[in-house]
Amino acid sequence: MGGGPARVGGIGGAGAIIVVLIALFLGVDPSQLLGPGGLDGSTTGAPAELTAEDQAEGDFVSVVLADTEEIWTRVFKEQIGRNYRPATLVLFKEATRSACGGASEATGPFYCPADRKIYLDTAFFTTLHQRLGAGGDFAAAYVVAHEIGHHIQNELGILGQANEIRQQVSQEESNAISVRIELQADCLSGIWAREAAHTLGVVERGDLEEAVNAARQIGDDTLQRNAGQRPMPHTFTHGTSEQRSRWFMVGLQSGRLADCDTFQTDDL
Repeated sequence: MGGGPARVGGIGGAGAIIVVLIALFLGVDPSQLLGPGGLDGSTTGAPAELTAEDQAEGDFVSVVLADTEEIWTRVFKEQIGRNYRPATLVLFKEATRSACGGASEATGPFYCPADRKIYLDTAFFTTLHQRLGAGGDFAAAYVVAHEIGHHIQNELGILGQANEIRQQVSQEESNAISVRIELQADCLSGIWAREAAHTLGVVERGDLEEAVNAARQIGDDTLQRNAGQRPMPHTFTHGTSEQRSRWFMVGLQSGRLADCDTFQTDDL
C-alpha cells in the first residue's frame, strides 16, 4: 500500500504472471481516447495510434457506463436516499498516469479513489477473452461493473476505512481484508446486472452466464493454477472462483446494498 493513494480492483491477484493476466458510471466519451496520456495526455512520448477495434471497444464501454450511471443513480435514491456521484472512466492505450501511480497493460483495470477514476487499457478485452477464457460482451461489462463497485465503496466510505485498517495489520491480514473488498465489489456488480435485466431489458440469460463465468475465471485459486502454482489461500487478495461467482449471484438475486456486506459475515 505504501504511503500514497491505494488503487483498487485489478481483478486478478498474486505474482508477476498473474498480474499480466488480470483483466479485471461514469462519463467517458470514446472520442477522448488519446493513447499513453489517457484522457489528459499526462505521460510523455508519442501517442499510440488507435485502431478501429479500439474505437469500437470505446463505443461499447460508453454504452455500459451510461447504463451503470442510470442504475446507480436510482439505487442510491431508492435504497439509501442519497445522490450518486458518477466516477470517470479513463480509457488508455499502452500506458498512462493516475493519482495512484502509473498504469499499463500489465497493471490491469483498477479504481483509484484519490481521483475517483477507473483506469482501463483497451487491450483488456483481448486479455479477458484470449488469456482468461471469459469471452462475450457481458463478461467485459461485468469487469467494468466490478470496478464501478469499488467506486460505490468509495462513495459509501467503506473503501477508505478498509484501506486504513490494511495499513495497520500484517500482510496476511491485509490480504484477507482485500478479499472482502473485492467480493463486495462482485456483489455490487451483481446488483447492476439485476437492474440492467429488470429495468433496462438489455440482459439475456446467456449474458448472465458470461458474467458468472468471468467471475470464476478470475478467482485467485484458478489464476494460480493456470500460472502453474499451487493455490495458497494466505496470498489470496480477491477470493476464490467459487466465492467470486457466488457473491455476484448474491447481488444478482437480492438487488439490495445491505446484502452485499462482506465485512460482517464469517461465511465468505
